[in-house]
Amino acid sequence: MHRTKRVFTALCGMALCLVIACASTGTAPKAGKAPASDPRQAWADVLSKYVDTDGRIDFRALASNRGGLDLYVGWVGRVSPRNSAASAVTAAPAEFPSRDSKLAYYINAYNALAMHTVLELRQPKDLATVKDRLFGADSLVLGGERISLGELENRILRPMGDPRIHFALNDMARSSPRLPREPFRADQLDMELEATAQFFLNQERNVQVDASRKTVRLSSMLELYAEDFLRKAPSLIAYANRYRDSKIPDDYRVEFIPFDWTLNQK
Repeated sequence: MHRTKRVFTALCGMALCLVIACASTGTAPKAGKAPASDPRQAWADVLSKYVDTDGRIDFRALASNRGGLDLYVGWVGRVSPRNSAASAVTAAPAEFPSRDSKLAYYINAYNALAMHTVLELRQPKDLATVKDRLFGADSLVLGGERISLGELENRILRPMGDPRIHFALNDMARSSPRLPREPFRADQLDMELEATAQFFLNQERNVQVDASRKTVRLSSMLELYAEDFLRKAPSLIAYANRYRDSKIPDDYRVEFIPFDWTLNQK
């Protein structure tokens, strides 16, 4: 009995020494990196870690380590520019002091909620099969308010009057605009939106010019939101030419490229 007690005591002492040694030398057993405590930094970490330079998302890896995304989605569920002072869930007025701060918040929230919804739907290969649940389900929360992705885009973002948002909002599908590897930021939002529009409208997958047929094929996204673009230019060609390096002749016939709803999986 005494021998067993001595052995147990010795083993406890060895374990304690190991813990002390690990703490002093920095050689503690490795563990997965915990998400940042700041929700906005957590979202930045998600983008930098799970999105590649082509905007593809590593959903498999993200699904096994989604703490950072959940933290950010939880934050946007509590805090938004629409929180009223009387609300039980409030945001300090200094949180969103400008239009650009509000717009950046909503763009980031849209992209994060779309990514989160795809995870909840178990990353279907063809998002066309779940579009109603992706865009129409009133199951998301934004600043304490239940909302769908479709409502966030059409009821909040589009009325803000900047059609460049359509080159920044990402539905996690292959034909969506490239998802950046860092969040949109209020202090440089205009420059970032200009860059996203320029990148999108110079990609051949989105704008295909056929001089022999005097035809240009545009992403069907421009057809879907033509009303927004035509508020800023007399035609879709004129709008695209604002950002294109190689201009499209005004008299070319316009056709549209079908949208590819395949999951943009890395």
